[in-house]
Amino acid sequence: MKSIQAKSNGFKSVLASVVDLDGSSYRQPGVRMLILENGAMVGAVSGGCVEKEVILQAQSVFETGISKMMTYDGRYRLGCEGVLYILLEEITFETPFETAFFECLKNRKSFEVISKYEKEEGIFEGVGTEVKIGNTPFSISNKTSLNVKCLTFSQTMPPCFKLLIIGAEHDAVQLCKYAASTGWEVTIVAGVSEAKTVDYFEGANNLITTTPEDLDTLSIDIHTAVVLMTHNFAYDLRYLVALAETSPNYIGLLGPTKRREDLLSQLIEYCPEISEKFLESIHGPAGLDIGSETPQEIAISIVSEILAVTRNRNPKSLNQKTGRIHQKQ
Repeated sequence: MKSIQAKSNGFKSVLASVVDLDGSSYRQPGVRMLILENGAMVGAVSGGCVEKEVILQAQSVFETGISKMMTYDGRYRLGCEGVLYILLEEITFETPFETAFFECLKNRKSFEVISKYEKEEGIFEGVGTEVKIGNTPFSISNKTSLNVKCLTFSQTMPPCFKLLIIGAEHDAVQLCKYAASTGWEVTIVAGVSEAKTVDYFEGANNLITTTPEDLDTLSIDIHTAVVLMTHNFAYDLRYLVALAETSPNYIGLLGPTKRREDLLSQLIEYCPEISEKFLESIHGPAGLDIGSETPQEIAISIVSEILAVTRNRNPKSLNQKTGRIHQKQ
Protein backbone atom coordinates (compact mmCIF):
# COMPACT_ATOMS: atom_id res chain seq x y z
CA MET A 1 0.00 0.00 0.00
CA LYS A 2 2.95 2.30 0.59
CA SER A 3 3.91 1.94 -3.06
CA ILE A 4 0.38 2.93 -4.08
CA GLN A 5 0.62 6.02 -1.88
CA ALA A 6 4.05 6.82 -3.35
CA LYS A 7 2.68 6.48 -6.88
CA SER A 8 -0.18 8.89 -6.11
CA ASN A 9 2.41 11.37 -4.80
CA GLY A 10 4.52 11.09 -7.95
CA PHE A 11 7.32 8.93 -6.50
CA LYS A 12 8.72 5.74 -7.97
CA SER A 13 9.27 2.74 -5.71
CA VAL A 14 11.55 -0.28 -5.90
CA LEU A 15 10.75 -3.60 -4.24
CA ALA A 16 13.64 -5.67 -2.86
CA SER A 17 12.72 -9.32 -2.25
CA VAL A 18 14.91 -12.02 -0.74
CA VAL A 19 14.11 -14.90 -3.09
CA ASP A 20 16.80 -17.41 -2.18
CA LEU A 21 19.44 -18.17 0.41
CA ASP A 22 22.54 -20.33 0.63
CA GLY A 23 23.44 -21.09 4.24
CA SER A 24 21.93 -19.20 7.16
CA SER A 25 20.81 -15.61 7.58
CA TYR A 26 19.04 -13.27 9.99
CA ARG A 27 16.01 -13.22 7.65
CA GLN A 28 14.61 -15.90 5.36
CA PRO A 29 13.43 -15.88 1.72
CA GLY A 30 10.12 -14.07 1.44
CA VAL A 31 11.09 -10.94 3.35
CA ARG A 32 10.76 -7.71 1.41
CA MET A 33 11.75 -4.08 1.61
CA LEU A 34 10.30 -1.10 -0.27
CA ILE A 35 12.57 1.78 -1.26
CA LEU A 36 10.87 5.01 -2.27
CA GLU A 37 12.34 7.55 -4.65
CA ASN A 38 12.21 10.22 -1.93
CA GLY A 39 14.61 8.18 0.23
CA ALA A 40 12.02 6.61 2.52
CA MET A 41 12.22 2.91 3.31
CA VAL A 42 9.56 0.44 4.46
CA GLY A 43 10.49 -2.94 5.91
CA ALA A 44 13.89 -4.62 5.93
CA VAL A 45 15.67 -7.66 4.49
CA SER A 46 18.12 -8.13 7.37
CA GLY A 47 18.87 -6.95 10.86
CA GLY A 48 20.21 -3.72 9.38
CA CYS A 49 23.51 -4.62 7.70
CA VAL A 50 22.27 -5.30 4.16
CA GLU A 51 19.95 -2.35 3.67
CA LYS A 52 22.61 0.22 2.68
CA GLU A 53 23.81 -2.01 -0.13
CA VAL A 54 20.24 -2.66 -1.27
CA ILE A 55 19.49 1.07 -1.42
CA LEU A 56 22.69 1.65 -3.40
CA GLN A 57 21.87 -1.14 -5.86
CA ALA A 58 18.28 0.13 -6.23
CA GLN A 59 19.42 3.42 -7.74
CA SER A 60 20.02 1.88 -11.17
CA VAL A 61 16.52 0.38 -11.10
CA PHE A 62 15.07 3.81 -10.36
CA GLU A 63 17.00 5.18 -13.33
CA THR A 64 16.30 2.44 -15.89
CA GLY A 65 13.17 0.67 -14.65
CA ILE A 66 14.90 -2.64 -15.40
CA SER A 67 14.70 -5.40 -12.80
CA LYS A 68 17.94 -7.01 -11.65
CA MET A 69 19.44 -9.49 -9.23
CA MET A 70 21.93 -8.68 -6.49
CA THR A 71 23.72 -10.95 -4.04
CA TYR A 72 24.97 -10.25 -0.55
CA ASP A 73 27.56 -12.55 0.95
CA GLY A 74 27.20 -12.35 4.71
CA ARG A 75 29.94 -14.88 5.35
CA TYR A 76 32.57 -12.15 5.21
CA ARG A 77 30.61 -9.26 6.67
CA LEU A 78 27.77 -10.49 8.90
CA GLY A 79 28.98 -13.77 10.32
CA CYS A 80 25.63 -15.29 9.31
CA GLU A 81 27.30 -17.91 7.09
CA GLY A 82 24.88 -17.23 4.25
CA VAL A 83 24.50 -15.67 0.81
CA LEU A 84 21.31 -13.69 0.09
CA TYR A 85 19.85 -13.50 -3.42
CA ILE A 86 17.76 -10.35 -3.75
CA LEU A 87 15.47 -9.35 -6.61
CA LEU A 88 15.18 -5.59 -7.22
CA GLU A 89 12.32 -4.33 -9.37
CA GLU A 90 10.47 -1.08 -9.95
CA ILE A 91 6.79 -1.42 -9.08
CA THR A 92 4.69 -0.53 -12.12
CA PHE A 93 1.22 -1.96 -11.44
CA GLU A 94 -1.90 -0.52 -13.01
CA THR A 95 -5.34 0.44 -11.68
CA PRO A 96 -6.93 -3.03 -12.19
CA PHE A 97 -4.35 -4.48 -9.80
CA GLU A 98 -5.05 -1.79 -7.20
CA THR A 99 -8.80 -2.49 -7.38
CA ALA A 100 -8.35 -6.26 -7.08
CA PHE A 101 -5.74 -5.92 -4.33
CA PHE A 102 -7.85 -3.69 -2.07
CA GLU A 103 -10.87 -5.91 -2.63
CA CYS A 104 -8.74 -8.91 -1.62
CA LEU A 105 -7.62 -7.15 1.58
CA LYS A 106 -11.14 -6.04 2.40
CA ASN A 107 -12.49 -9.58 2.05
CA ARG A 108 -9.55 -11.04 4.00
CA LYS A 109 -8.54 -13.41 1.20
CA SER A 110 -5.12 -14.92 0.57
CA PHE A 111 -3.08 -14.11 -2.52
CA GLU A 112 0.08 -15.52 -4.06
CA VAL A 113 3.35 -13.74 -4.82
CA ILE A 114 5.43 -15.44 -7.53
CA SER A 115 8.95 -14.17 -8.26
CA LYS A 116 11.13 -15.30 -11.17
CA TYR A 117 14.86 -14.94 -10.49
CA GLU A 118 18.41 -16.11 -11.12
CA LYS A 119 21.05 -17.04 -8.54
CA GLU A 120 23.65 -14.59 -9.77
CA GLU A 121 24.08 -10.85 -10.03
CA GLY A 122 22.99 -8.90 -13.07
CA ILE A 123 20.11 -8.19 -15.44
CA PHE A 124 18.26 -11.19 -16.84
CA GLU A 125 15.28 -11.69 -19.10
CA GLY A 126 12.18 -12.88 -17.31
CA VAL A 127 13.05 -11.86 -13.73
CA GLY A 128 10.28 -10.08 -11.87
CA THR A 129 7.20 -10.63 -9.76
CA GLU A 130 3.55 -11.45 -10.32
CA VAL A 131 0.80 -11.22 -7.74
CA LYS A 132 -1.94 -13.79 -8.27
CA ILE A 133 -5.30 -12.76 -6.82
CA GLY A 134 -7.86 -15.49 -7.26
CA ASN A 135 -7.15 -16.84 -10.73
CA THR A 136 -5.86 -13.53 -12.11
CA PRO A 137 -2.11 -12.81 -12.27
CA PHE A 138 -0.91 -9.20 -12.17
CA SER A 139 2.65 -8.28 -13.11
CA ILE A 140 3.95 -5.62 -10.74
CA SER A 141 7.22 -4.89 -12.55
CA ASN A 142 8.75 -4.47 -16.00
CA LYS A 143 9.27 -8.18 -16.56
CA THR A 144 10.78 -8.60 -20.01
CA SER A 145 9.29 -12.00 -20.88
CA LEU A 146 6.93 -14.55 -19.37
CA ASN A 147 8.35 -17.41 -21.43
CA VAL A 148 11.98 -17.32 -20.27
CA LYS A 149 12.92 -20.14 -17.90
CA CYS A 150 14.00 -18.81 -14.51
CA LEU A 151 14.02 -20.09 -10.95
CA THR A 152 10.75 -19.51 -9.10
CA PHE A 153 10.03 -18.41 -5.56
CA SER A 154 6.35 -18.65 -4.62
CA GLN A 155 4.75 -17.43 -1.41
CA THR A 156 1.14 -17.50 -0.26
CA MET A 157 0.21 -14.37 1.67
CA PRO A 158 -2.63 -14.94 4.16
CA PRO A 159 -4.87 -12.11 5.34
CA CYS A 160 -3.21 -9.66 7.70
CA PHE A 161 -3.26 -11.09 11.21
CA LYS A 162 -5.90 -9.25 13.22
CA LEU A 163 -6.18 -8.59 16.94
CA LEU A 164 -9.58 -7.77 18.41
CA ILE A 165 -9.17 -6.07 21.79
CA ILE A 166 -12.42 -6.02 23.71
CA GLY A 167 -11.99 -3.30 26.31
CA ALA A 168 -10.79 0.29 26.32
CA GLU A 169 -8.80 0.77 29.53
CA HIS A 170 -5.11 1.67 29.88
CA ASP A 171 -3.89 -1.91 29.49
CA ALA A 172 -5.75 -2.13 26.18
CA VAL A 173 -3.80 0.93 25.00
CA GLN A 174 -0.51 -0.81 25.69
CA LEU A 175 -1.55 -4.09 24.05
CA CYS A 176 -2.74 -2.18 20.99
CA LYS A 177 0.59 -0.35 20.71
CA TYR A 178 2.72 -3.51 20.85
CA ALA A 179 0.41 -5.51 18.57
CA ALA A 180 0.42 -2.74 15.95
CA SER A 181 4.24 -2.55 16.06
CA THR A 182 4.25 -6.28 15.29
CA GLY A 183 2.37 -5.50 12.08
CA TRP A 184 -1.06 -6.71 13.13
CA GLU A 185 -4.33 -5.04 12.24
CA VAL A 186 -5.88 -3.93 15.54
CA THR A 187 -9.54 -3.25 16.25
CA ILE A 188 -10.72 -1.90 19.61
CA VAL A 189 -14.19 -2.87 20.84
CA ALA A 190 -15.54 -0.48 23.47
CA GLY A 191 -18.84 -0.13 25.29
CA VAL A 192 -21.54 2.13 23.88
CA SER A 193 -20.99 4.67 26.65
CA GLU A 194 -17.23 4.86 26.04
CA ALA A 195 -16.08 8.41 25.23
CA LYS A 196 -12.65 7.50 23.86
CA THR A 197 -11.85 7.75 20.14
CA VAL A 198 -9.55 5.64 17.98
CA ASP A 199 -6.81 8.28 18.37
CA TYR A 200 -6.48 7.27 22.03
CA PHE A 201 -5.15 3.88 20.95
CA GLU A 202 -1.77 4.14 19.22
CA GLY A 203 -1.66 1.93 16.15
CA ALA A 204 -5.35 1.00 16.13
CA ASN A 205 -7.02 0.65 12.74
CA ASN A 206 -10.50 1.35 14.06
CA LEU A 207 -12.66 1.52 17.16
CA ILE A 208 -16.13 0.00 17.46
CA THR A 209 -18.65 0.88 20.15
CA THR A 210 -21.18 -1.87 20.62
CA THR A 211 -22.84 -4.27 23.02
CA PRO A 212 -21.78 -7.93 23.20
CA GLU A 213 -25.03 -9.02 21.56
CA ASP A 214 -24.53 -6.64 18.61
CA LEU A 215 -20.88 -7.47 17.97
CA ASP A 216 -20.23 -8.16 14.28
CA THR A 217 -18.34 -11.46 14.22
CA LEU A 218 -18.39 -12.15 10.46
CA SER A 219 -14.74 -11.13 9.93
CA ILE A 220 -13.38 -13.22 12.82
CA ASP A 221 -11.40 -16.08 11.28
CA ILE A 222 -8.37 -18.30 11.95
CA HIS A 223 -6.13 -15.28 11.34
CA THR A 224 -7.73 -13.43 14.26
CA ALA A 225 -6.88 -13.28 17.95
CA VAL A 226 -9.27 -11.90 20.56
CA VAL A 227 -8.32 -10.59 24.00
CA LEU A 228 -11.05 -9.83 26.51
CA MET A 229 -10.03 -6.83 28.65
CA THR A 230 -13.33 -5.40 29.91
CA HIS A 231 -12.37 -6.04 33.56
CA ASN A 232 -16.01 -7.07 34.06
CA PHE A 233 -16.97 -10.72 34.54
CA ALA A 234 -20.49 -10.34 33.18
CA TYR A 235 -19.30 -8.50 30.07
CA ASP A 236 -16.56 -11.04 29.41
CA LEU A 237 -19.13 -13.83 29.65
CA ARG A 238 -21.52 -12.07 27.27
CA TYR A 239 -18.71 -11.53 24.77
CA LEU A 240 -17.69 -15.20 24.99
CA VAL A 241 -21.29 -16.18 24.24
CA ALA A 242 -21.26 -13.79 21.26
CA LEU A 243 -18.01 -15.37 20.00
CA ALA A 244 -19.15 -18.98 20.52
CA GLU A 245 -19.92 -19.63 16.84
CA THR A 246 -16.64 -18.14 15.57
CA SER A 247 -13.23 -19.75 14.99
CA PRO A 248 -10.50 -17.36 16.13
CA ASN A 249 -6.93 -18.55 16.44
CA TYR A 250 -6.65 -17.41 20.06
CA ILE A 251 -8.86 -16.01 22.81
CA GLY A 252 -7.15 -14.46 25.81
CA LEU A 253 -8.71 -13.84 29.22
CA LEU A 254 -7.34 -11.63 31.97
CA GLY A 255 -7.39 -12.58 35.62
CA PRO A 256 -6.53 -15.69 37.66
CA THR A 257 -7.21 -19.31 36.79
CA LYS A 258 -10.32 -19.45 39.00
CA ARG A 259 -11.88 -16.58 37.05
CA ARG A 260 -11.24 -18.47 33.80
CA GLU A 261 -12.79 -21.65 35.20
CA ASP A 262 -15.87 -19.75 36.40
CA LEU A 263 -16.24 -18.10 32.99
CA LEU A 264 -15.94 -21.40 31.14
CA SER A 265 -18.37 -23.12 33.49
CA GLN A 266 -21.03 -20.48 32.89
CA LEU A 267 -20.26 -20.34 29.17
CA ILE A 268 -20.97 -24.06 28.85
CA GLU A 269 -24.25 -23.58 30.71
CA TYR A 270 -25.32 -20.87 28.23
CA CYS A 271 -23.90 -22.72 25.19
CA PRO A 272 -24.05 -26.49 25.88
CA GLU A 273 -23.32 -27.25 22.20
CA ILE A 274 -20.10 -25.24 22.18
CA SER A 275 -17.22 -26.97 20.38
CA GLU A 276 -14.09 -28.38 21.98
CA LYS A 277 -12.04 -26.49 19.41
CA PHE A 278 -13.46 -23.17 20.62
CA LEU A 279 -12.78 -24.02 24.26
CA GLU A 280 -9.22 -25.07 23.43
CA SER A 281 -8.60 -21.66 21.82
CA ILE A 282 -9.23 -19.94 25.17
CA HIS A 283 -6.09 -19.01 27.12
CA GLY A 284 -6.36 -17.65 30.62
CA PRO A 285 -4.58 -16.06 32.26
CA ALA A 286 -3.44 -14.65 28.90
CA GLY A 287 0.28 -14.39 28.24
CA LEU A 288 3.54 -16.23 28.78
CA ASP A 289 5.17 -16.47 32.20
CA ILE A 290 8.05 -14.02 31.73
CA GLY A 291 7.62 -12.21 35.04
CA SER A 292 5.46 -9.40 33.63
CA GLU A 293 4.19 -6.80 36.10
CA THR A 294 3.52 -3.50 34.30
CA PRO A 295 0.84 -3.04 31.58
CA GLN A 296 3.64 -2.76 29.02
CA GLU A 297 5.26 -6.02 30.15
CA ILE A 298 1.91 -7.79 30.24
CA ALA A 299 1.25 -6.61 26.69
CA ILE A 300 4.57 -8.10 25.56
CA SER A 301 3.68 -11.35 27.33
CA ILE A 302 0.29 -11.57 25.59
CA VAL A 303 1.68 -10.72 22.14
CA SER A 304 4.37 -13.37 22.67
CA GLU A 305 1.82 -16.04 23.55
CA ILE A 306 -0.32 -15.19 20.53
CA LEU A 307 2.75 -15.52 18.29
CA ALA A 308 3.65 -18.86 19.87
CA VAL A 309 0.13 -20.23 19.46
CA THR A 310 -0.20 -18.91 15.90
CA ARG A 311 3.12 -20.43 14.83
CA ASN A 312 2.67 -23.63 16.80
CA ARG A 313 5.74 -23.13 18.95
CA ASN A 314 6.53 -24.24 22.47
CA PRO A 315 8.35 -21.17 23.84
CA LYS A 316 11.82 -21.63 25.28
CA SER A 317 15.09 -19.74 25.35
CA LEU A 318 16.88 -19.97 22.00
CA ASN A 319 20.12 -20.89 23.77
CA GLN A 320 18.42 -24.17 24.72
CA LYS A 321 17.59 -24.95 21.11
CA THR A 322 19.77 -27.05 18.83
CA GLY A 323 19.74 -26.83 15.05
CA ARG A 324 18.03 -24.14 12.98
CA ILE A 325 16.39 -21.10 14.57
CA HIS A 326 13.96 -20.64 11.68
CA GLN A 327 11.73 -23.35 10.28
CA LYS A 328 12.92 -24.31 6.81
CA GLN A 329 10.84 -22.77 4.02
